[in-house]
Amino acid sequence: MLAEFEGTVSGHRDGHGFVLRDDGEADIYLPPNEMRAVLHKDRVKARIVRHDRKNRPEGRVTEIIERSPNPIIGRLLQESGVWLVAPEDKRYGQDVLIPKGAIGTAKPGQIVVVQLTEPPALFGQPVGRVKEVLGEIDDPGMEIEIAVRKYGVPHEFSDAALALARTLPDAVRPADKKGRVDLTDIPLVTIDGEDARDFDDAVYCEPAKVGRGKGWRLLVAIADVSHYVETGSAIDIDAYDRATSVYFPRRVIPMLPEKLSNGLCSLNPNVERLCMVCDMLVNAKGEVHAYQFYPAVMFSHARFTYTEVAAILANTRGPEAAQRKALVPHLLDLHDVYQALLKERGVRGAVDFETTETQIVCDEAGRIEKIVPRTRNVAHRLIEESMLAANVCSADFISGSKHEGLFRVHEGPTPEKKDILRTYLKALGIGMTITENPAPGEFQQIAMATKDRPDAMQIHSMLLRSMQQAIYTPMNAGHFGLAYEAYTHFTSPIRRYPDLLVHRVIKAVLTKSRYQLPVLPTPGEAEAKLSKRLASRVTEPDQKPKKPTADQLAWQAAGLHCSANERRADEASRDVEAWLKCKYMREHLGEEFGGVVTAATSFGIFVTLDAMYVEGLVHITELGGEYFRFDEARQELRGERTGIRYAIGTRVRVQVSRVDLDGRKIDFRLVREGEELVARAMKDKAGGRGADLPEQERALPRKASEQRGGKRDDKRAGKGTEQRAGAREGSAAGSRTAKSPIQALKAAVKKSAASAGRKQSKKPRR
Repeated sequence: MLAEFEGTVSGHRDGHGFVLRDDGEADIYLPPNEMRAVLHKDRVKARIVRHDRKNRPEGRVTEIIERSPNPIIGRLLQESGVWLVAPEDKRYGQDVLIPKGAIGTAKPGQIVVVQLTEPPALFGQPVGRVKEVLGEIDDPGMEIEIAVRKYGVPHEFSDAALALARTLPDAVRPADKKGRVDLTDIPLVTIDGEDARDFDDAVYCEPAKVGRGKGWRLLVAIADVSHYVETGSAIDIDAYDRATSVYFPRRVIPMLPEKLSNGLCSLNPNVERLCMVCDMLVNAKGEVHAYQFYPAVMFSHARFTYTEVAAILANTRGPEAAQRKALVPHLLDLHDVYQALLKERGVRGAVDFETTETQIVCDEAGRIEKIVPRTRNVAHRLIEESMLAANVCSADFISGSKHEGLFRVHEGPTPEKKDILRTYLKALGIGMTITENPAPGEFQQIAMATKDRPDAMQIHSMLLRSMQQAIYTPMNAGHFGLAYEAYTHFTSPIRRYPDLLVHRVIKAVLTKSRYQLPVLPTPGEAEAKLSKRLASRVTEPDQKPKKPTADQLAWQAAGLHCSANERRADEASRDVEAWLKCKYMREHLGEEFGGVVTAATSFGIFVTLDAMYVEGLVHITELGGEYFRFDEARQELRGERTGIRYAIGTRVRVQVSRVDLDGRKIDFRLVREGEELVARAMKDKAGGRGADLPEQERALPRKASEQRGGKRDDKRAGKGTEQRAGAREGSAAGSRTAKSPIQALKAAVKKSAASAGRKQSKKPRR
């Protein structure tokens, strides 16, 4: 009898699906007929029955263990007198039928939330009722309303949490200061972005003697959220459920009620606030010579922005410095300690790749005005290094106390990713590689050695992709990217629950007590996906795993929960940004832009536009009438006839041909390959394999009958390493657009060859 496996259904747009197995083995592929009776996120038992033509294990659902309780968000439609909801998330794959009496006040075309009343069956669609009406698709902020429900982000505080928040004071009371160090005379300041509303951290620096040499005293004061949010309280339960604040363009869903996040806990200027302080002595080499933690009361002397601080440091006699004359010396001290910490970072070998982050600027109606790059100046780096130092001290403090706590663990690349990276570096002829047990410095050395190459972005992207994601776990395994033996998060308790837990543990150690986690909910779907990964990453292969205690299991559950919800927040934020970008690009259909290839796959290339920082797909069927082979080692597509290569960093010119708002996808069409690119490719071919081909094969495109096309969605889902270009289906915008000069030339050559062939065939046979 074939073994059965439990897992979660993950639907796909083309009607196919997968069962994501709990045991972490290969996912089971579900053909469309198996997807009729199940929906995305259902828990099932499945059995492998065969392997399909792509060698995927194909399965059959044998039992539905649990239907997903999540509501479905979609657009209400009426077709031939029948009401139905088309899910916004295409992974559901089926429309939901709505009985006439179950639509409530909803109107056709509106976005609604549907609760299922009857699950799907092999020969019947799912049935549901309208639970909530969100509004019209073009209403401002609708994309956020959809995302928070689509990803299950808690967006409303419980009545109990709001009631408890109302009982909290508006300011620091005399009783709150008891047992705290008074730092109100120290000119601590906050440095944040222009649009920041909550202030977690404040900094201060002054010169100090460290041992026999010079150094600095660096104070990092962090909002003392734990003083007001008691373990197990209504606010704490809501905060744990959220685990993090979620940031969208124009809107934040906070982890804590606004009275705390923007008021009582925020280190606002010119008011007293409670804080936890990491007081450090840093020597001239940038090493933390000594540190201590203590609760304090502080008074922020100024609210700086990154732009303002950068301007002051660039010109201490400028207008910005004149307005902050008394604080300029302390900013210069902060800059000095930053330079020392930066020097130590280089010695440590921490990874430091420059990446471009973007910011969506919207108008009052919620429409995108522009997309601009976020520039990191010296003030950003100054704060970053100060926070890193405090986080390292926190991790060291918890490690030395033998108390359970959460670490921020980031391990090195897996064996598979190491092999892929080595092959890639060798294929590019870089002359540098990584060892079997690489150190972070090896990655940084490769990045520095290649930073001036034309394909530097391509190389740095591959270096980043080879690394794993960081997680929260009570089992410390160090932070690979930052090159720390122990690291945690201490500096943002207003917006991250792990930081709040770290504060509680540090307080418990200071008072020689022990912090006890509250009873936590049963881990959910997101945590289950990470549990196997966590177990494999924190246990050495040659060590026999020890049976964890109840306390350790509780901390593991907390780490899994925080890690999973961090990813949930990232996915929701990316979904909203993708929706906004798609809506923005609908206004630019048919327009041409310059861009750069940011990823190459077997089904096409992803291009990011220069001026807009928007990414879209140029499907392989749009690359021209020849056979393109995907080179996994070089991460590029290469035309077999012309030798044209499309790799990360290749410059192209594209036209916006299609925008799928529901699918969050943008299609581009290549409009000019560039004479330089073609000439170089043909020259390479002549000196390589192309020189061995007959002249006709080098010059003429392949016959149309030899070319194989395909729909875009099938190609996206495909995992093959070879695809043949052909006529694109279903793109009316692309078909109406004039051919590029290169494509016109190819068509003329092809037509001429076909004509010559017909004349030759009319001659009498000998």
